[in-house]
Amino acid sequence: MNSVTSDSPPVSAASDAELPWDARLARHLVWPLRHGPVTPNHLTTVRLGVGVAAAGAFMHGGYAWMNLGALLLVISNFLDHTDGELARASGKTSRLGHWYDLFSDALVTILLFTGIGAGVGMRTHEVLQVPPLGLGLFTGLAVALIFYLRMRIEGVAGKSASRQGSLGGFQTEDVLYLMPIVTLCNATAPFLIAAAIGAPLFALWVVFDYRRVTRLQPR
Repeated sequence: MNSVTSDSPPVSAASDAELPWDARLARHLVWPLRHGPVTPNHLTTVRLGVGVAAAGAFMHGGYAWMNLGALLLVISNFLDHTDGELARASGKTSRLGHWYDLFSDALVTILLFTGIGAGVGMRTHEVLQVPPLGLGLFTGLAVALIFYLRMRIEGVAGKSASRQGSLGGFQTEDVLYLMPIVTLCNATAPFLIAAAIGAPLFALWVVFDYRRVTRLQPR
């Protein structure tokens, strides 16, 4: 028989199966904080700071700086799950906190890809005849559009309608956890090209999904 202590979140096979691996780990890590002074907004602020620092590191463009940026990116991506898990565990949910989290997501994403583009631009002036900084900004805006449309879908049809597809406990955004491998292999420019192609295509798919969801809702 499994025992559940006050230091561990309640175990539910069904709910665990719906969560990606990083969210499951975040839930266990923040569980002891649920009755303390730390709030979800505190964790959002930490995530925002780490994400901005990652973008700044990428902007330097050097090999060591790129690797530091990739490490900070992984930390920021993981921290993005902690505020929501703490909010659910502690009951400290708020509309303001939700909007703050969404704002942080969009800002960090735009800054990160812009920083990657600026860093790549330090080494080469053009990638596919396009300035790398422009590619990075374009990619960041496409991902920010995805965040916005998911927020709209959630507002229209509920959180389950905006949930990302997952496979084996991994979601689409989890590809960012591979960024340290990209920077170690000095493959940031090909990654930027792939992101500049993939992000707008995925944003286009989300646009069609948003239109589908809104048409299904009763007036």
